[in-house]
Amino acid sequence: MKKTDAIACLFLDIGGVLLTDGWDHHARRRAAAAFKLGWAEMEERHRLTFGACEEGKLALEEYLSRVVFYQKRPFTRAQFRRFIFAQSKPYPETIDLVKRLKVRHGLKIAVVSNEGRDLNDYRIHKFKLDRFVDAFISSCFVHLRKPDAEIFRLALDIAQTPAMQVVYIENTPMFVQIAEGLGIRSILHTDTRSTRAQLASLGLRDDEGPA
Repeated sequence: MKKTDAIACLFLDIGGVLLTDGWDHHARRRAAAAFKLGWAEMEERHRLTFGACEEGKLALEEYLSRVVFYQKRPFTRAQFRRFIFAQSKPYPETIDLVKRLKVRHGLKIAVVSNEGRDLNDYRIHKFKLDRFVDAFISSCFVHLRKPDAEIFRLALDIAQTPAMQVVYIENTPMFVQIAEGLGIRSILHTDTRSTRAQLASLGLRDDEGPA
């Protein structure tokens, strides 16, 4: 690898890479079952609303008012919020891999993620992501969301790193393709072991030796 092409920065998704997805259709189905909500109506209201939430234009309380609490319920908003937040779990192996690579190779770490502000804030602080991530290009902060390619251009500007020196780790094939179209080398994440091997092939071995 040429010195000018050496990896200087990792772009990471949160949901599906560092943590479980925060509020995907599986989590919403679990919520519908747990709180005895009509799935079809809840999902349609979610579809019409969640884009604005991810772009930081709608707070969680407003989202809940439109999707769940547009009529009287036998449970509280606090109970439903706790359920939403409880869906988030860490992927410790991936988090530890990123931490080791950051230290060993002196990498910048930037998150490029679609998340609503309340959930994003909770996940960053609950799982201490801010201890190793240098910049959060979260959709709710920058008012852009994937698949808009502009969020990746903004991430490059914030990271002050050329596309050829960035590797993006993402679990959604379309977003990988969009990043690659901008010259960002990308890894379609399926599990920590395969991602670790692909990073090693790019010259990013971790402290545990060969992949």
